[in-house]
Amino acid sequence: MDDIDEKIIKMTQNGIPLKRSPFADIAGELGITEQEIIDRLKKMKEEEVIRRFGASIGHRDIGIVANAMCVWNVPDERTEEVGTIMAGFPEVTHCYERPRAPGWDYNLFTMVHSYTREDCEEVASRISEATSIKDYKLLFSDREFKKTGVRL
Repeated sequence: MDDIDEKIIKMTQNGIPLKRSPFADIAGELGITEQEIIDRLKKMKEEEVIRRFGASIGHRDIGIVANAMCVWNVPDERTEEVGTIMAGFPEVTHCYERPRAPGWDYNLFTMVHSYTREDCEEVASRISEATSIKDYKLLFSDREFKKTGVRL
């Protein structure tokens, strides 16, 4: 990755304009062609410098307002197995293992987004059935203060 690659990442990480030539302004500013920007982005993706280049949907804007962090108390010896099952549910957008803390028995965390709280509860129930994990809680979001991806 060189200085131009870094500038391309910084100039695109907050979005690109929805127009026929979305890289034209960036190309002009960097003194390169739009095709070179596209080629560089493809190369960075192939080399896994960036994982993906895509659109983000504002889920709240389209009515997906029930967001639940499901916390699970999974026996340590089953973490890999259960985490793989949980991550396989299409409704799960994030699945993490985290260390337990004093007074906090939960070590697996899944994020579920839906239109209603009841939908999230139903997904959690199906996950519980699929994994035989009965000790879990749903923590629903009340308000979103900030949400961004990693920035360079």
